[in-house]
Amino acid sequence: MNYHIHPMAMTHATTLLKHGPNAPIEERIEGNWHVYPFDGALEIDYVDQAGNATRRWVIARELKVGPGKMLLGGIDMSDDGYRGFRVDRIERLEDAETGFVVDRNILDWLMKRAEKQSKERRKALRRA
Repeated sequence: MNYHIHPMAMTHATTLLKHGPNAPIEERIEGNWHVYPFDGALEIDYVDQAGNATRRWVIARELKVGPGKMLLGGIDMSDDGYRGFRVDRIERLEDAETGFVVDRNILDWLMKRAEKQSKERRKALRRA
């Protein structure tokens, strides 16, 4: 087994955490969706619509809350594409920065994290 691959992927992932200069930093409304900016490198265990379980490494960019759904949007490191993951299909996640593992109440954890990051951004703007 190549033990160096996982740490390399997470090191690369954590360097991508900062939003780009044109990335939105404020909450916004898109139709029926409330969109929260979200920063994080996450390892998620995800089950797709067909029931296939996969492990994904995601650079999270936003949390979208809509009618009856919540989506975690971000860059899927396995294909370098932007993807939306239904939160109800995430069975486990690990925060790559802290190593903190969430295997229940994932929706609650994501909302609390998004709200905390939002408060931190507002506080930083007031100081600037």
